[in-house]
Amino acid sequence: MKKTTFLLAGLFGAGFSFGQIFSDNFDAVPINTYIGPTSTYWSTWSGTEGGNEDAKTTNNQANSQPNSVYFSSTAASGGPQDVLLKFGQLYTNGIFTLETDFYINSGKNAYFNIQGALNPGTTWALNVNMDGGQIYIDDATTPNLAVGSYTEGAWFKLKIEANLTLKVWKAYVNNNLFGTWINGVNSVASVDYFPIQNSQFYIDNVSFDHQPYTLSNLNGMVAMLDMGGELAGQIVYPKIRIVNAGLTTINSCDINLNYNGTNYTQNLTGLNLASTANQSINVGNVNLASGNLPVVATISNVNGQNDDVSSDDTLSISLNPIVPAAGKMVVSEEGTGTWCQYCPRGAVFMDQFNSKYSQFWVGIAVHNGDPMTVTDYDSAFGNLISGYPSALVDRGADVDPSGMSPDFFERIQIAPVATIQNGATWDPSTRVLQVSVSADFVQAANSNYKLLCVLTEDGVTGTGSGYNQVNAYANNALGPMGGYESLANPVPAAQMVYDHVARAIAPSFTGYANSFPATVSPGATHTLNFDFTLPASWDENSIHIVGMLVDPQGRIDNAGKATIAEAVSNGYVLGSNAGIYDFSDSELAESLNIYPNPANSFANISFNSPKSSEVELKVSDLSGKILAVKNYGIMNGAYDITLNTSNYSSGIYIVEMSFDGRKVQKRLIIE
Repeated sequence: MKKTTFLLAGLFGAGFSFGQIFSDNFDAVPINTYIGPTSTYWSTWSGTEGGNEDAKTTNNQANSQPNSVYFSSTAASGGPQDVLLKFGQLYTNGIFTLETDFYINSGKNAYFNIQGALNPGTTWALNVNMDGGQIYIDDATTPNLAVGSYTEGAWFKLKIEANLTLKVWKAYVNNNLFGTWINGVNSVASVDYFPIQNSQFYIDNVSFDHQPYTLSNLNGMVAMLDMGGELAGQIVYPKIRIVNAGLTTINSCDINLNYNGTNYTQNLTGLNLASTANQSINVGNVNLASGNLPVVATISNVNGQNDDVSSDDTLSISLNPIVPAAGKMVVSEEGTGTWCQYCPRGAVFMDQFNSKYSQFWVGIAVHNGDPMTVTDYDSAFGNLISGYPSALVDRGADVDPSGMSPDFFERIQIAPVATIQNGATWDPSTRVLQVSVSADFVQAANSNYKLLCVLTEDGVTGTGSGYNQVNAYANNALGPMGGYESLANPVPAAQMVYDHVARAIAPSFTGYANSFPATVSPGATHTLNFDFTLPASWDENSIHIVGMLVDPQGRIDNAGKATIAEAVSNGYVLGSNAGIYDFSDSELAESLNIYPNPANSFANISFNSPKSSEVELKVSDLSGKILAVKNYGIMNGAYDITLNTSNYSSGIYIVEMSFDGRKVQKRLIIE
C-alpha cells in the first residue's frame, strides 16, 4: 500500500505538550524476566503473571539499550502471550496518548488493541494490525480508519493520540501524522499486546499520558477526511467529518473538498450541531486518479464568521492510490454460522468490503452448521481455518474478517494469469442456469491450473430457528458492531438478512481437474460449462455467478463475478466439457447401479462416466455424516468399484457419484 500523509495543525490545541504518567524502557529489569510482576501497570489478559501468557525481557534488540520485550506467536490462533498494560483507570474525556517503539521482523507481523473498559474483553476501542510494512487501524467496526507505513526490520515509534472529549483520534509513525478519524469507542482502560498468527516483534520505550482539554467558544474543526477508497479507478464518495470543537452550537458553515483540480463545495444551513458533536458531510462522487495528488478539506464561514481556532479549519492529505493489476478481482471466503456468537463481526466486515471494493472484490460466506450450509464447500473450507469467524483472501492465510485488508491490498496488485468472464443462459420456467466460465490467458499456464464456479445469493432469509443469529454483541456487550449491538441474542430470524451466501460450488472446492491442456499460451481462451437448477426459494435476481481460476498451489489466481442478467448479456460459450450436460438427470441416474443391495460385507458400484468427467464417490449415513470419499480424477466410460462395507453397521446409507459436479444419489442398505 502506498503511503498517505496528513497535515493537520491545532487539532488538540496550540502549544499543548504531553508529559508521562507511565513509561518503561525495561532497562532496569534483568533479561529473561517476566514483566508482569515488575509493575502494577503490567499484567496479562487473564491476570495470571509470570507464565506463558506473560512476556520476557531480552537484549537481542533494543531501541534504547540494552533491553526490550519480545513477542512471538506459537499457538495456531496466536499467543499464548497476551500482555496487558493497564492505564490505572478508565479515561472517558481529555487527551490520552500512548507511545510504543516497535521492531517487527521482516516477513512477520505485529498487533495490539486498546481496551475501552476496565474488564478486558468487554469493549474494543481500537485494533492496530501491522504487516508487510503497512499499518491498518480500525475501531472494531470500521476498517482502515487510518493506513500508514513502517520499515520492516527497523525500530519505529507508533503514537496514538485520542481526544476523548471530541472523539477525534490521530496516529503517528516517528512523529509523522498518517491518520486522523472519529473513533467509535471513546474510552480507554488498557492496551493489549498480543502476537497473532505469524507475529514476531519487540517493544521498547512504552509510555502513556492523559491531559485535560478545554473547549473554545466558537470552533468548527475538520476532523476526518475519508476519500472512500484506496484504489486507482475506484468510484468513491468522499466524506468530510466536521466536529463542533467549541461551546457554541454551529448552525451553518461552508465545506470544500479540492482534489485533482476540482472543487466540491457544500453550503450547509440548519445544522444545529451541538458542542462536541460531529457530522459527516458527503461531497459528491470522485474517480480516484493514479499518482500522488493532494486532497484538501476546509471548513469556513462558521455561523457566518471566522471561528476562534483557524489552525484546525483545514485537513490536507497526499493521496497516492494503489494501482490494481489489470482485470484483477480478489476473493474473500468467510467461514460463518448462525450458531457462532462472534460471526456478526464477519458479516459486518464482509458488507463493508463489498460496499467499498465491489469493483475489485467478491465475498463468499461459507456457512457451517446451519440451514445455509453447502456441505462440500463447508467441509473443504473448514480444513483451512482454525475457527469461526475466519476468512481466506484468495485462499491465503487464515485471518479474522476484520483483518482482510493487508492480504487484499497485496493480492489486488498481483497480475493475474488470466482474466475471467462468466456467460449464462437462464430458463425461468425450468430454473436451469447454464454457466460458461471463460479464462482469457495473459500469461503462460499449464494443466495444473483449474477452473471452478460458485453461486452466491444476497438477501437470504428464513423462518426456522436455524436462521436465528447468535449475537455476542447484543446489548452493546462488546461495543459497536455495525448495529448488532442494538439487537437481541440471538437475533430472531425475522430480523436477519444474510448476504454473500454460498449456494452451490461446482465441480468441487479445488476445481475441475481437466480444465486446461498441458501447455497454455498467452492469448489463449479456454471455457468450461456448469449447470445448476435453482430451487424455487432462491431469488435469481440476487444471485451472483463467481468463476475462479485456482493456481497449482491452491491459491485463487483471479475471479470474475456477474449477476445472472449480466452473464446472460455476456453470452453463453460452449466449453470443452460441454458433453457432460448432454445427459439428462434421469440418464445420469440410470448410469449408477449398486449390487448386491441389500449388501453385507461388500457392494459393487457400477457407473458410466459421460464424456471425460471428474468422478468422485461419497458415502454418507442418513444424518449426513460422510463415511467415505474418494476422487478418481478424470474418467471416461464404464467402471466397476468394490466398496468394503464390512465395518458398516446395519442401516441405510447414501451413495453419491459426482460427474464434474453433477451428482447422482442412490440408497445402499446394509444388513
